[in-house]
Amino acid sequence: MLPWRADLVGRIDEHVIESELLRGNPLGDPHERPLWVYVPPGYDEEPDRRYPCVYVIQGYTGHLAMWRNRMPFRRPFPETADDVFARGEAPPVIVVYVDAWTSYGGSQFVDSPGTGRYHSYLCDEVVPWVDARYRTMAERDRRAITGKSSGGFGAMITPMLRPDVFGALATHAGDALYEYCYLSEFAKGARYLRAYDGDIHRWWKEFRSRTAFTEEADDALLMIMGCSAAFSPRPDGVPELPFDPHTGALRDEVWQRWLAWDPVRMVPAHVEALRSMRAIWIDAGTRDEYFLDLGAQAFHQALLDNGIPKDTIRFELFDAGHGAIDYRYPMSLAWLAERLSD
Repeated sequence: MLPWRADLVGRIDEHVIESELLRGNPLGDPHERPLWVYVPPGYDEEPDRRYPCVYVIQGYTGHLAMWRNRMPFRRPFPETADDVFARGEAPPVIVVYVDAWTSYGGSQFVDSPGTGRYHSYLCDEVVPWVDARYRTMAERDRRAITGKSSGGFGAMITPMLRPDVFGALATHAGDALYEYCYLSEFAKGARYLRAYDGDIHRWWKEFRSRTAFTEEADDALLMIMGCSAAFSPRPDGVPELPFDPHTGALRDEVWQRWLAWDPVRMVPAHVEALRSMRAIWIDAGTRDEYFLDLGAQAFHQALLDNGIPKDTIRFELFDAGHGAIDYRYPMSLAWLAERLSD
């Protein structure tokens, strides 16, 4: 396998979108954001044809330029996605790569006074922007969203909250069943915060003053900081931790705010939206370090328990951890493309 960039049969158009919803966001992050739009082979040769769309969102700390990262003996997703259509393995679709990065590493794709209006940005600015400039089938039944990890979480909750925008989803090891995927991280966080007298803002100030991820504490504390900003900010936007930083004991009221965002727990309140989905792909590795295989199973079971048709769902566990599962992305893309094109 050649270790350098390969040409695509389709093409990626690189844009910058100016967001009014992100202008003046609490973290002072840019309101002008990169946006990539992939058009499949034949798009320019068939000027009257319209296409379904699949929106791709990223995991925590992810940003658009990382889609070009090349791991040893692996090709990046934009190339393997292009192969799906170049080889005729699925009907062609437009693929939109969305940036929702924040200074904390991610937005969790929700609207929050701690980070900004990233959910509305995706649904009410990015989607209409793409529909206005590309030959999309501009309807929810021809539009899907997919992602991994935090992106998988975003792919689960966004169609539940906005079934008028998205009619299908794929989640790869998406954050779910919070008592398993987050509680162990809180315990680590409480230990790490001993070095900062229980003050995560002191750690944050230090983190921003040095090379990132040079201390053992950085991964866990960054996730806790960013997710607290998304799920449990104070009215002034300051992140409120769901545990006592000195003892690790849960702060029940704050923890309940996190649990309200658990996709497994959200299902019963969004049954009609989920029943309207044309396709739901759920997968995870059986050795996932954050136990997101259990989250995937619980989300799948919650769908079945609430009457979501079995033939709508594709569920699979496979032998892997949390990382290096990007080879799964073109599988779900092809599956979504088939169902969006029916």
